[in-house]
Amino acid sequence: MNMMPGIETVPPPKHPASEFLAYEMECRSTLKPLLARLLDMAQSAGWNRRTAATALMFLAAHHVSAASQASDKT
Repeated sequence: MNMMPGIETVPPPKHPASEFLAYEMECRSTLKPLLARLLDMAQSAGWNRRTAATALMFLAAHHVSAASQASDKT
């Protein structure tokens, strides 16, 4: 389901996760244009681009931290 105009689906990786460097670089190159569009959308809506980027970094870190804490409890 595409809920954000201008943000398409994310293609699956071509490299296995065991090929860490290739997998990581592929993920970055896949997400880079999506992130740029998201920041463009935030800026067009009136948000400062740096503030939006900082908010995304915070949310990403919080998401990873919450997922880590959840897996520690199981």
